[in-house]
Amino acid sequence: MSKYDQDIEYAARSDDFVPDDKPILEPQLNVGGHAATQRRLKDFHVTMIGFCSGIGTGLFIGAGSAYANAGPAGLLLAYIVVGSVLWCVMQSVAELATVIPTAGSFPHFATRFIDPAVGFSLAISYGYCYTISIAAEASASAILVSYWTDITPAVVITISLVLILAINLMSVRWFGESEVIAGTIKVACFLGLVVASIVITSGGGPSGKTTGFRYWHTSPWNDYNGITGSTGHFLGFLAAFVNASFSFIGVEVVVITAGESMNPHRAIPKSASNVTYRIALFYILGALLIGLIVDPTNPDLVSGTGNANSSPWVIAIKEAGIGALPSIVNACILISAWSAGNSYCWVGSRMIVSMTTDRQLPQFFGRTWSNGVPYVAVITSWLFGPLAYLSLGSGGSSQAFTWLVNLSTVAGLIAWATMCFSYIRFHAAMKAQKVSRDTLPWKSPFQPFTAWYGFIGATIITLVCGFPVFLKGNWSTADFVASYVGIPIFIVPIIGWKLVNKTKFQRAKDIDLYSGRLH
Repeated sequence: MSKYDQDIEYAARSDDFVPDDKPILEPQLNVGGHAATQRRLKDFHVTMIGFCSGIGTGLFIGAGSAYANAGPAGLLLAYIVVGSVLWCVMQSVAELATVIPTAGSFPHFATRFIDPAVGFSLAISYGYCYTISIAAEASASAILVSYWTDITPAVVITISLVLILAINLMSVRWFGESEVIAGTIKVACFLGLVVASIVITSGGGPSGKTTGFRYWHTSPWNDYNGITGSTGHFLGFLAAFVNASFSFIGVEVVVITAGESMNPHRAIPKSASNVTYRIALFYILGALLIGLIVDPTNPDLVSGTGNANSSPWVIAIKEAGIGALPSIVNACILISAWSAGNSYCWVGSRMIVSMTTDRQLPQFFGRTWSNGVPYVAVITSWLFGPLAYLSLGSGGSSQAFTWLVNLSTVAGLIAWATMCFSYIRFHAAMKAQKVSRDTLPWKSPFQPFTAWYGFIGATIITLVCGFPVFLKGNWSTADFVASYVGIPIFIVPIIGWKLVNKTKFQRAKDIDLYSGRLH
């Protein structure tokens, strides 16, 4: 019997959730995925992280290129379809995190409900997805600042990285506070853009130009790369579909707060419920409004500036003759980029901690200070941030940076599919062991169909994300590798771990449903 199995034998077993007036008692360290981190995140921290995580350059800027590819109808449909997949992913993994609120969450669930080899690989790929994204957001910050000044990008990148490290080395409560402040700014910015969009489309701007549903009548579907007819329209939708997926990645990080939430049995279900409103408000409403205020053939949408000049919102504001708003929007996007980088460092460090609890990394990486901060994991995660300086180069170094960013987005999609499959195995174990879901602190709706929809949807997105290289005359070996090498990067560690450790696929009747639950 392995050490892991021995620990499970002695783990506390309880079906009770934590009453609001009772303190939380932590299960045994390193059993059931629990680490030495401390529960310092209050409900409003978790709620705000859940409501605002992932809102950044993808929503404010990246939607522009998707809109140019698909047109108003294609963009809206793409966000609705991808939003439904994300909703299913969130409901599934949130139930797991509510039942077993552990450090890192996702890799432990894969280790426990699928196979330790899958958990090991997921921790590597998902952790990489976020640690490399620290560099992407620091680089984005430099591009955003270039909207106002020609200051050397290296200076902006350095300032961003220092601030990210400082926040993450403080108590997790301060991380929560920083996310509340940044989240409030992001929400206020978006609501301001909603009002501005209504004013613009109704002709209330200084230019007096009324747009209404003009672009829905003239070009509801765009032709993709000059390909006309229904084929071009479908490919345009597919391009927006992939772009929307990349914008949605990051929403699920709120589930990782379960390991440091003061009351995960209340906070996590609330965040899972809020994701419905968030998808509808920020993404679907946002896609609808973009289709009202901007011509999908506007060349600025694909100018590739990376700052507010490529934002469909800013393009519409400028065309309406509103002077001050573009700079305000760029400032909000800058805060969003920094907040995302801050969150990515936190997530990456918790993936490392998760690997220590499942004995896939030396315990040294799980060391914490007296305030519960896993400082070794934080510094290890942050050390990927300086890769942002690659974006300052030209030729090979810039191409390498682009590859790294593409790899991270594919890793996020693979993680979505793995999270849903973890739930599918958990649900099968509940059924095989005749444990009623009524004993759980919270039940997500329509299971296990929700998890199957999320699993299949995320898998399809992963497989089609590099479709442009298969179009006639578009083949690029570099683009093909960047789009799909994430798949073997996920599979190879699974094979290696299984060969070395002889792990087996977890059978439903043997899956541990109890260790690590709060009691």
